[in-house]
Amino acid sequence: MQSRRKLRFRLIVSFALFGFGLSALFAIASLYVRAKVENQLVNASLQSDVDQAVESTHADPSKPVGSRLIDAWMFSDRTIYKARLDWQNLASGVYDMQDMGKDGRPRHYKLAVARKYGLIGFISYDISREDLGKRQLITSLVSAVILFSLLSLAIGLWLSRKVLKPVSELANRLRDFRRTGRAEPLAPHFADDEVGELAQVLDEYSTRLTAIVERDREFNSDVSHELRTPLAVISSTTELLQGSPDLTDKLRERLKRIERASRQATELIEALLLLSRAERRGPTRGEVTEVVKVASDVIESQRPQVRDKPIEIELIEKNPVSVNAPASVLSVALTNLIGNAIKYTLEGRVTVQVEKGRVDIIDTGPGIKPEDAERLFQRGVRGEGAGGSGAGLGLAIVRRLCELYGWDVSMRPRTDTNGAVASITFEK
Repeated sequence: MQSRRKLRFRLIVSFALFGFGLSALFAIASLYVRAKVENQLVNASLQSDVDQAVESTHADPSKPVGSRLIDAWMFSDRTIYKARLDWQNLASGVYDMQDMGKDGRPRHYKLAVARKYGLIGFISYDISREDLGKRQLITSLVSAVILFSLLSLAIGLWLSRKVLKPVSELANRLRDFRRTGRAEPLAPHFADDEVGELAQVLDEYSTRLTAIVERDREFNSDVSHELRTPLAVISSTTELLQGSPDLTDKLRERLKRIERASRQATELIEALLLLSRAERRGPTRGEVTEVVKVASDVIESQRPQVRDKPIEIELIEKNPVSVNAPASVLSVALTNLIGNAIKYTLEGRVTVQVEKGRVDIIDTGPGIKPEDAERLFQRGVRGEGAGGSGAGLGLAIVRRLCELYGWDVSMRPRTDTNGAVASITFEK
């Protein structure tokens, strides 16, 4: 899962963690080196001092024992019993010792022992003050770590603002372009660096994309213009032919089918143009589009698909419904849904039901699987058992038209019997 944190936040945290880690590592290293060096120096000094005291007593027993450090004692094998009990069996060396001081507090000291020439020398060195100094050093280092962490945070805030300023400016310019709908060159506003290179690439991409969109719009407009002319000729010719008095009923019915097909092609061209422009329009003359009227026209235009199949097509209006959209858009959507219902239903009934805020197309065909309901609206996907040479684009076009007008289109299997239900909901 990718992080949702802003880049500036990540930069600030990185600087703060880097400063904290570096200062904490330095503090730990300082404590370790100090403790190790101090321990070595104290031990060496104590051992040297106690050895010197033994040598001095051996050379001149009458000379009093003294130490350059703190306290010193000298005993022989016969007088060792006078020494502290916990010292008597210690071998030569330096020991870390603890006892209760004269003030009743725990005392930490080092004890150096030397056994030589039958003499046993002791030198103690109180390191309690060194422990206090160590605690003070730790406090100072912790304060330094906090100070450097805050300094790193402040530097991170300042640097993140400086580093991300060109990126933020680029994002703001792109956001302005989206609001105004007019793209302007970005590269001249930025330095010749990584951000400038990104701006240049965006300019090139915008230029190519704009050219593609313009070609697409021009193509759609040209196709619309070129197709409407022959369709208008077909429509007017069929209208004139239907006025001839010597036409047979069979020929007159075929001319009506040609006229309906011509009208459907015109409506489809208009709907596809709206999709290509992402343009949402209301009825062309301001009239209200009645859903039941469009559904009735679509049903009549789809009756030739029934052929010899034992299918009944029924239109039920439970509530009058009108939409603020061209009749051509609604006609294209219903033509695809009703046409699919007729195509997949071998026998039974196709019911178009108009009720409050929606229209349902209910069939008695083989139905669909619940998991396939959403997938059928993808481009190129066809239902199981689909015959003919369709490309699987009809439902995808319906979905795009509905999204353009804020409608919701869906398909689901019937629960009472075989078949499927396709619905367009106009009011979400």
